[in-house]
Amino acid sequence: MNKKHSVTFNFIMNFILTASSVIFPLITFPYVSRVLLPVGTGKVASAMAVVNYFSMVAMLGIPTYGIRACAQVRDDKEKLSRTVQEILIINSAMTMLVYVVFGVSLYTVPKFAEDRTLLLVVSSAIILNVIGVNWLYSALEEYAYITAASLVFKVIAVSGMFLLVHKKEDYIIYGALTVISNIGSYVVNFLRMGRYITIKPLGGYNLKRHLKPITVFCAMTVASSIYTNLDTVMLKFISGDEQTGYYNAAVYVKTALVSLVISLGTVLLPRLSYYIEKGMQKEFKRMTSHALSFVLLISLPLAVYFMLFAEEGIGFLSGPAYAPAAISMRLIMPTIIFIGLSNILGMQILVPTGRERNVLLAVIAGSVVDLIINLWLIPTFGSCGATIGTLVAEFVVVLIEAVVLRQFLKEIWQIRRIVPYMLALIPSVAAAVALHKMVLQNTGNFLTLVFTAIVFFCLYGVALLLQKETITMEFVLPYVRKLLLTKKAS
Repeated sequence: MNKKHSVTFNFIMNFILTASSVIFPLITFPYVSRVLLPVGTGKVASAMAVVNYFSMVAMLGIPTYGIRACAQVRDDKEKLSRTVQEILIINSAMTMLVYVVFGVSLYTVPKFAEDRTLLLVVSSAIILNVIGVNWLYSALEEYAYITAASLVFKVIAVSGMFLLVHKKEDYIIYGALTVISNIGSYVVNFLRMGRYITIKPLGGYNLKRHLKPITVFCAMTVASSIYTNLDTVMLKFISGDEQTGYYNAAVYVKTALVSLVISLGTVLLPRLSYYIEKGMQKEFKRMTSHALSFVLLISLPLAVYFMLFAEEGIGFLSGPAYAPAAISMRLIMPTIIFIGLSNILGMQILVPTGRERNVLLAVIAGSVVDLIINLWLIPTFGSCGATIGTLVAEFVVVLIEAVVLRQFLKEIWQIRRIVPYMLALIPSVAAAVALHKMVLQNTGNFLTLVFTAIVFFCLYGVALLLQKETITMEFVLPYVRKLLLTKKAS
């Protein structure tokens, strides 16, 4: 096994990756949303949601299960190779079946037939997800490679958007470029897989050993997708492409912020699974304790800031045509906190300890709640109804996981650790709002966001330093000092 980097290095790499997933769309979405308008972006969003459902079934929960399974045997190349080959056989067989069903649906479902070409183009994501084996690279903690490869394809896709998307009829091109931006690097993943495992078939496969856990992970994925993708699909069928476009604008901001918040959690799963396999309980508890504090430290200010400046955020990213999305954006912002916490409680504590059935219970409860609220509120409130459904569903998920882990949480975390974050928000909110009301009233959306963000987040950081908050003092401050010393020396 190759030498592994520290969790901090992996986090930095993954943070760069997730930050690029925010920055690159920040560059393109204001342009694309104005060219395609709500109907065009709504079509692409609903098509991606539909394809995500088929891809989800084809993947069978393997993106998460594969990380755990491979991380546990990553020190033994033969065992790792056999595990990867077995998972790929199962994954490929299911994908073939799913693609046949998908092809039939394009001609039998009227709503799908309307956008058949678009759906066919973005369905390439189903194949790429299989051959990309990103779960293998995550299990091996190859985050430097994952980040570099993804950045290359994001640059290609972003360039393509400005070069090829010029009129509202170009939404199909936008759909293709979205796939390339998100998972185009998976082609390279497949080609270089031989560096880490034996490609030659090993034979003597034991596929049965994977079926039970894969079934549970698949059920988790299906249930959680109800309140991540079903909202978009239901909006298209009930309220049309325009409401879907409004909802997509709000969810786009939320998704970008969530990706930043769960950056740490993404790199923790292989390491925590490894700790559990080796019986390293002390390290496991210490890391999960810090992870919970980190999520709150990051998610609370992000949620509050974008609730305060929802109109400016939507106005800058999407343009005046999306103004109604500001309400949805405000409603959905607390989900950043809930998703961040549920990612740690569920995927980083329950899953590595083999209690994925508890996660399944939580996401099923959340999906049922979301479905009921959607059916109740979408016909009347459109995108706002879908937003409320997602908000309540995410809260239900994290609540159930917290109840299941209540004894463990008492051992590793105390509620008083949230106090510094709440206190730090007080001067941040007051200063940002005062600046907006007294100085930036007639300033454009972009400048308002820039100046208020600088004031808000700088004051938040200073307030944490003054309180000597644990995570800030132990992890953030040393790296800031190191960066300043390096810059001074150069």
